[in-house]
Amino acid sequence: MVSGSANILLVDDEPLVRRTIRKTLERENYQCQEAENAFQAVEKLESSPFDLAILDIKMPQKSGFDLLPELKLLFPDLAVIMATAVVDANTIIECMRRGAVDYLPKPFQPSELCNAVESALKKRDLELEIRSQVTNLEVKLEEQRKKIRNLYLDAIESLVSALEAKDKYTAGHSRRVNLLSMAIARELKLSDDDLEDIRWGSLLHDVGKIAIDSSIQNKKAPLTEEEYRHVMIHAHVGPGIVKNLTNRHVVDIIKYHHAHYDGNHEGQDVKGDEIPLGARIVTVADSYDAMTSDRPYRSAMSPEQAIAELKRCSGTQFDPIVVETFLKVIKQGKPLG
Repeated sequence: MVSGSANILLVDDEPLVRRTIRKTLERENYQCQEAENAFQAVEKLESSPFDLAILDIKMPQKSGFDLLPELKLLFPDLAVIMATAVVDANTIIECMRRGAVDYLPKPFQPSELCNAVESALKKRDLELEIRSQVTNLEVKLEEQRKKIRNLYLDAIESLVSALEAKDKYTAGHSRRVNLLSMAIARELKLSDDDLEDIRWGSLLHDVGKIAIDSSIQNKKAPLTEEEYRHVMIHAHVGPGIVKNLTNRHVVDIIKYHHAHYDGNHEGQDVKGDEIPLGARIVTVADSYDAMTSDRPYRSAMSPEQAIAELKRCSGTQFDPIVVETFLKVIKQGKPLG
């Protein structure tokens, strides 16, 4: 802010005081407006941008002392100088604590007023510059963090794709689950952050199968109970693989994507809405794709058969709201992804 180019609001219930301050500051080429009470001050600040307010402490109806924290909350970039005829150390300290940048005792000389205004504006400009630099630095750091994270996640996704490519029965499974999950999430109108978590959670939900014995995974007969338990360890291995590369929401999607809504699944410690919504969404998408895909020990169900199974298990294995949303997506023929 160039000295003399700031917009200043003068808040005082005494017209003579306002006029005297205004003449002094306008000689220095500052742009000034007046308000005779706290309510008028807020109205003017809401209608026009100001850089600085000179605020009288003793005013009827609502004092400048009470108005100060409200102004700092509503207009955080506004610098405020308090002015009063009563000089009290405790009052000065409390004004500074509430956000004032300076304190002017009445009556004040024109030079004192101008020096205080110039100093307050310089301090404001410095604070805004620091805030801007910090914000820019935080944005750059966050962008860099996302780039690094995505590089790692892309590498893991490539590994999952490579593993799927070795097995014709599961090829493309993670991408299909991703498309279905994202369609459900969008129909539920989830936030951008939630969509991003579900995007990665659905793509990587089976990453733990890296640790699964391929002979069991590709067995051309139904799995024994012991073999099934072995396959299910992928939901515990997966979170460990990605926990240092992403956030806890993605980790929880991977961890709980086989959790049953009613809590009746071996080793399960959560149920219902305790299960993260992202995991409940991926559970439905994962199950539908598994049912409609050929497996080593059985042929694929038809879409109609898979939908009937989802309905049958709604409320037990699956979240009823997620199932209902999935059926709406399928019925409306909305594009996936």
